[in-house]
Amino acid sequence: MKQTFLGIDVGTSSMKIVLIDEDKNVLARISEDYEIRLSDKGWREIDPESWYECMEHGLNRILKSHDRSSVAGIGITGQMHTLVVMGEDGKPVRPAMMWNDTRTQDLIPALKERIKHFPEGEYLSRIISTGSPAANLYWLALHEPENFKRIHKFLIGPDYLVYRLTGVYGTDYCEASTSCLYELEGRKWSEEMRKLIGLSKEAYPNVRGAAVAAGNLTEETARRFSLNRGTQVLVGTGDNPATAVSTGCLGRGYPVISLGTSGVLMMPVEKPQDQDCGKVILFSFDDTEYSYLVQGAVQSNGNAFAWAVRMLCGGEDFSRVDSLVDTVSARENEILFYPHLMGEKTLYADPTLRGAFIGLGGETKSGELLYAVMEGLCFAFRELAEKMKLPLKRFGSVKVVGGGARSGMWMQTMANVLNIRVEKMDGMIGSAFGIALLAAWRCVNGDPADAAGIAEKTVKVDQVFEPQEEMAAACEEKYRKYLRIHRALKYIDTGRA
Repeated sequence: MKQTFLGIDVGTSSMKIVLIDEDKNVLARISEDYEIRLSDKGWREIDPESWYECMEHGLNRILKSHDRSSVAGIGITGQMHTLVVMGEDGKPVRPAMMWNDTRTQDLIPALKERIKHFPEGEYLSRIISTGSPAANLYWLALHEPENFKRIHKFLIGPDYLVYRLTGVYGTDYCEASTSCLYELEGRKWSEEMRKLIGLSKEAYPNVRGAAVAAGNLTEETARRFSLNRGTQVLVGTGDNPATAVSTGCLGRGYPVISLGTSGVLMMPVEKPQDQDCGKVILFSFDDTEYSYLVQGAVQSNGNAFAWAVRMLCGGEDFSRVDSLVDTVSARENEILFYPHLMGEKTLYADPTLRGAFIGLGGETKSGELLYAVMEGLCFAFRELAEKMKLPLKRFGSVKVVGGGARSGMWMQTMANVLNIRVEKMDGMIGSAFGIALLAAWRCVNGDPADAAGIAEKTVKVDQVFEPQEEMAAACEEKYRKYLRIHRALKYIDTGRA
């Protein structure tokens, strides 16, 4: 009987679970939805236990038609930055503070100034933003001191489920290095940041490679899920490195765009100090070899697209979108959409930034607006690539994954705006699949020399979109106008350009 492996992705609003065999064949995949708590003060929270309940329900569904005794390994990935604080009783002290929580926006300017002179402070002061674990811990110390005192250990996103399955606290280099609490070059938690926030050293989780086994299932967990006690659970990693594994980005070194709730552009780099825009992810499979992945985000991506579909189509039937856009009139569409509906971290470090339509007329149709939304999101990715100094044209193509890739119109617009070939990857590719691949690699051979080839036989391009010459020229002209929108909006808001 072949061994099987589970990949679990703790997303912003849903959990995806994939089951594969040792030959990397996908046997089943499911999705489970949950809701986060929202407030008009910018708070975004969720009870971490709802993740566990969702996982339990999902595992019972996906394993219903498969032999549970064959499950040899479990990998867990998910949203980066989300902060979970644990008490001595092994339970969350309070709800998790999500990656897109903006309650700390008034604290960020002062924090940036205070940490500039720390070791690696220039980098940390640049990347710290709303939603950063460092910023949220600082907020807790100021506004919920009783809860802060109760912190026995802090975890980041998917680390919580690893703890619930194994009883072991820990995190990986990705989650640590993007927390604004960690020194990249020294590969250690920043002592200066620790003192600034006021945490004890014991509150920090151990940092290990993503494919290292955190431990086996606890006796109670194995019994509850009817799984073998010896089933290994990986330390795991954030969703972006897991996606980079599944796409071959980490192994082959090419750029990848992920179109999820937020949009992410990522690519491996050799010298992280050369980056002056975007976050650098330190990554290791096994604690012996280390690599760097630079990522930048368009914060309002899938959520901006979903907003537009709801507003313009009266629902969330995304399958209708492409048919509503007239490809002929799209060439002459002068409407511009500025997509930053919820602020922007990577490009402008400005949580107050908002979106806009420009060029509306009494004759404007819903299809024209939908096209403008797709085009505006593509413009944002182009601006992101330029500011991150990622030479996309040098590679000649970019691979695209995520829910947004299902829209052929969006993909064609991306090819026209970037003026390079866009390769839509197979629908199975993604973070849940990537972490399942890591689990299989760990349990079947785990040879560090083979790490780069983990996804060698699974990377599949589903469809290719080439830039259309006339449309690419029109997009070039509109992009120059698009770049002036930010300055115009800031002038309207403050009276200063």
